Amino acid sequence: MKVTRFQLVMAAVGTAAVLSAFTGGTLAVFTDTKTITNNQFTDTSVSLTTSPTTALVSFSNMMPGDATTAAVVVTNTSSVATVRYAISSSATNTDAIGLKDQLSLTIKTIDVTTPGVPCDNFDGTQLYTGDLDSTNGKLVGDNTQGSQPGDRTLTAAANETLCFQVTLPSGTGNTYKNATTTATFTFDAEQTKNNP
Repeated sequence: MKVTRFQLVMAAVGTAAVLSAFTGGTLAVFTDTKTITNNQFTDTSVSLTTSPTTALVSFSNMMPGDATTAAVVVTNTSSVATVRYAISSSATNTDAIGLKDQLSLTIKTIDVTTPGVPCDNFDGTQLYTGDLDSTNGKLVGDNTQGSQPGDRTLTAAANETLCFQVTLPSGTGNTYKNATTTATFTFDAEQTKNNP
């Protein structure tokens, strides 16, 4: 059977029409879009306060064997964050005598016997004893990021009382008389969440 030119043209047109119908059918889809707005993210902060904020421990006219004790309340003022904190110190002499190296410091938790009068008996758990100006500055815990031995932990809005006692040892000689030193205690706090 002989195919005419007309038949070939008609076959080509028919094939094109069929392909067009199939192709057009696969591209036609129903769509819809929904938008979710107001996705808000707020972070928090780590906040630690101490009371008092200045002159925690002071003593004038100390004599060998004297000691002075004072309480400090450490509060986690963060609204949702548990914090861990460490305490460090630095001391400077106002003269060349070197009293800072003679004074000793002991830090304890609140009294066991009389917690209502926080540091009266000075019989809480000992956290530190040593130089007022420790060699590496570290008194309680370590301010290096992450959990360190001795770090203290406070949940959100919690507080604790610590007792600081500074002593001029009874064996202190005349070399240290009429001397003055000033100490600074630093409380460094960090988050515990996602910070093992």
